[in-house]
Amino acid sequence: MNLFTIITILVVVSAAFSYINQRFVKLPYTIGAMVITIIMSLILTISGWISPNLTNPLKDLITQIDFSTVLMEIMLSFLLFAGALHTNFDQLKVQRGPILAFATFGVFLSTLLIGGAMFYILKGIGLDVAFIHCLLFGALISPTDPIAVLGILKKAGVPKKLETKIVGESLFNDGVGVVVFLTIYQIAQKGLDNITVSEIGLLLVEEVIGGILLGLVLGYIAYKLMKSIDDYSVEVLITLAIVMGGYLLAQQLHFSGPLAVVVAGLIVGHDTVRDTSMSEMTELYIDKFWETWDGLLNGILFVLIGLEILILPFEKPYIIAGLIAIPVILLARFISLSIPIKFFKKKLDFVPNTGTIMTWGGLRGGISIALALTLTQSMDRDPFLIITYVVVIFSIIVQGMSIGKVANHMIGKDYVREPISNDHH
Repeated sequence: MNLFTIITILVVVSAAFSYINQRFVKLPYTIGAMVITIIMSLILTISGWISPNLTNPLKDLITQIDFSTVLMEIMLSFLLFAGALHTNFDQLKVQRGPILAFATFGVFLSTLLIGGAMFYILKGIGLDVAFIHCLLFGALISPTDPIAVLGILKKAGVPKKLETKIVGESLFNDGVGVVVFLTIYQIAQKGLDNITVSEIGLLLVEEVIGGILLGLVLGYIAYKLMKSIDDYSVEVLITLAIVMGGYLLAQQLHFSGPLAVVVAGLIVGHDTVRDTSMSEMTELYIDKFWETWDGLLNGILFVLIGLEILILPFEKPYIIAGLIAIPVILLARFISLSIPIKFFKKKLDFVPNTGTIMTWGGLRGGISIALALTLTQSMDRDPFLIITYVVVIFSIIVQGMSIGKVANHMIGKDYVREPISNDHH
């Protein structure tokens, strides 16, 4: 089956499921697409037990799609840029201290806590896994997914400063989490004896600092080019080129592509840049273009997540481990958030129960699954892939559907605001 046919099938299925959700189910877009796909996948799985010929063609199609490559090298740059473009930069600047602490210290601590806890839990239920592989799992499951978070928070109505913390953290901890994962991955591949501390440090600094600096350069180039002309079609094309070209350049330079496009998106979406380089028409078209891309790719992504269920090696011990992992991951996230919150509470005003709400609002999504799919069989791929799937499904469906109610209940009526629209302000 050629690439065009595969893309066509995914777009058609995504459009159909999105329509069904919008017309009948009426769940938030991200959740609805995934719920419908999972239900369809379960029906197909049961049908496959009765008659394998029914599902074999679909399974063949799914095995031809390299989910990890599709998300990490193609879709992620567009989704992150679209998210950053509509993030309030001024609020982000005010909240930069806790956001950076959550995205760096929080990810490192969460990785260690989850990795350590899962090592002993898996041993306890009879799964013999290496400690370094548990740390790999900790690294891939610690970052919250901005794609899932952004889609759901739009309808949650949480206070602006809390929303900024959750969205800002998820945009940056994604890039940091990928860097941490790749670092531990190299250690797991080469062995701890064959890699030095300086090599690890250099990799972390190069990826993170390089990614941020490249993003600043890309954002500035986009700003200067857009300021020099007034043609919305060309300016939309410039943003597209910055995302695609910038992500490719980051990969060639061994910088963090996710961090580069997030920083570029924040600059292009900044109110000052918008006011001085875009006409009202350009601003409208850029926003609508990226909202459309965001919707299309989100739909495809969550359809892919649901369809992957058909070919995963679901075994009882792995599912049990996944269910146990859910409270472990939530507890590790709560602890890793509590320390920065305590530190910054004296300087910044936090809404009540910020740590608890951010713990519940920290959704896991496609990025965790994509990273889990890159694990080799020697890295205990199958158990960790299933555990990741169980956590992601719980996170998006249960946490995603309840975050608005949880936030409103824990914050109190004085802090609750109306759900936000798609406007960048």
